[in-house]
Amino acid sequence: MRLAGSAAALLLSALLSGVPWGLWSVPVAAAEAAAAPRAAAALLRRAVAEACPALDAEALAAGLPGARLLGAEPLGPEASPVGLRARIALAGGGLLVLERLAPGGRLRRFSASWEEPAGGGTRPRLLALAGADCRIVQGRALEWDEVREGGEGEAPGGPDRLVLLGADLESRGAVEPLDPPVPAGRDPGGVLVAQVDAGVAYDLPAIAGRLARDGAGRALGYDFWDLDPRPYDGNPAGSPFFPARHGTEVASLLLAEAPTARLLPYRYPRPDMERMAQVVEAAAEAGARIVALPMGSNSRALWEAFLAAAGAHPEILFVVSAGNDGRDIDARPVWPAAAALANLLTVTSSEPDGRLAPGSNWGAAAVDLLVPAERQEVFDYRGRPHLASGSSFAVPRVAALAARLLAANPGWRAPELKRAILALAEPPPQPGLVGAGWIRDPLAAP
Repeated sequence: MRLAGSAAALLLSALLSGVPWGLWSVPVAAAEAAAAPRAAAALLRRAVAEACPALDAEALAAGLPGARLLGAEPLGPEASPVGLRARIALAGGGLLVLERLAPGGRLRRFSASWEEPAGGGTRPRLLALAGADCRIVQGRALEWDEVREGGEGEAPGGPDRLVLLGADLESRGAVEPLDPPVPAGRDPGGVLVAQVDAGVAYDLPAIAGRLARDGAGRALGYDFWDLDPRPYDGNPAGSPFFPARHGTEVASLLLAEAPTARLLPYRYPRPDMERMAQVVEAAAEAGARIVALPMGSNSRALWEAFLAAAGAHPEILFVVSAGNDGRDIDARPVWPAAAALANLLTVTSSEPDGRLAPGSNWGAAAVDLLVPAERQEVFDYRGRPHLASGSSFAVPRVAALAARLLAANPGWRAPELKRAILALAEPPPQPGLVGAGWIRDPLAAP
């Protein structure tokens, strides 16, 4: 179904209903600002009704007065796209984003989202999600606090709350925090372990009670993505309305297996990976001798700053995941896992019997250890227990082992820790996949 010009004009009318043009370019009164999401909800409802299941982005842009098509691009692999994304700039600075997901030619999902002008650009504010029958099944709204404690720069880096909405895009349901204040507390003492990930849900008591803190009770972690002292668990790279949560699960396993460790969480700086050097320096300045890094990518260039900084701190042991692409990273590297640093320990996931877990990466030169990391008991950012698998969860098991070794040998640094951990390895049932071998049960070690 195409969106004809008259229907597009109705969309613009719905968007601007009750909202002065000045809303899009200058500050307005609170009542006028509150009207914007309501008008946007009307826009998105009409967009779904008129543009689903087919999407003619060029006709849509042509029918919106003052709008222009920024681009229409395929979703998924270039050789076999699974859908289409169109981005349309609205008059005055807003943005309308339409996505049609139809693998194999069959519509599976359609979404329409609105981004409001902010800080010289736009920021996502409201989304409508429709199913294969083109009926809206839910909405999601992002809300910001305009002043963020301890933040750097001229504008907040990300939203503070995710509000789940009904199919009418107006009735509010659950509210999920995205950047809450860190609860007060005291330093728990113990071995300091830094974790670099998407952050942690520090509002959970099980995490808050294990945070490393200064003498005034302030948590020592930092968000190098948003540049503020609130490294809350959330990676919006895939979709700001459906942020991926990873760090809390990893931290929950680390803390369970290292009961005397204290956690120093850092949210990684995806907008500028040069800041990874600052992450390493912050961990070193805080006194961490163990850094858990359950992440990586295919681009070495993104990790050059980290590798240089890590190499400059030979006293710190960096425990890194090999990745979950089902490939030999000696032949097709994943970084920083494939880096030849003496203080880097690369781990991957095995089944309980020591065989390589399905989907886990390997490499006789790049990967040091196999560790059982399938179906591990963790809890998520809401505190809900479940089972998790993958090389990411080999990292906290080995980092926890390192923390227990360091607690028993406080004078050790990276060389001693790495040597002691590798000495625990035994030959795996599948030879030639990793350099040192398999640790049958990290918890059985000191």
